[in-house]
Amino acid sequence: MSASRSLPELASAPAAAQPDIAALYLNHHGWLQGWLRRRIGDAHQAADLAQDTFVRLLTSSVGRGEATAAAQSATGLREPRAYLATVAKHVLVNHLRRQSLEQAYLQALAVLPEPEALSPERQLMVLQALQEIDAMLDALPPTVRAVFILSQIDGLTYAEIADSLGVGLRSVKRYMAQAMAECILLAD
Repeated sequence: MSASRSLPELASAPAAAQPDIAALYLNHHGWLQGWLRRRIGDAHQAADLAQDTFVRLLTSSVGRGEATAAAQSATGLREPRAYLATVAKHVLVNHLRRQSLEQAYLQALAVLPEPEALSPERQLMVLQALQEIDAMLDALPPTVRAVFILSQIDGLTYAEIADSLGVGLRSVKRYMAQAMAECILLAD
């Protein structure tokens, strides 16, 4: 049920609205449920939508703090079924829109490629490459290693690295060149 409200909240509807909506519910709920079932072909969905229609009637008067014209005099309506059908059509349209949106979302998910799991051989290759990179970084002098990590892992600019390490910008560039040369040697 999409327009669900708690019983205490619904019970707090204006007093004038409650007896009239209750009478409308008792006299026409079965008809409304059948009317919806003929339109959508699903008895369970029709029951939910019929309930949502009455909840909409009740909550629309609760939300505004006043009873609607229909809620004030449901017995005074010349065509209560026509009124209920109109409200139910709006509830049904909202339901169909929501259902269409859900379908579009599911279709979009269906076209997304499945995440690929690495084969055991590929996992081993990645692990070996990471170990080689780690060994290369360990072999670098500490300042060169720090400059490389701050630049490539942390994403700092050369000026930020120079400030954080207390060295000149030229030194940072030289250290980066040294680290990149080691990376190139590792790739060969």
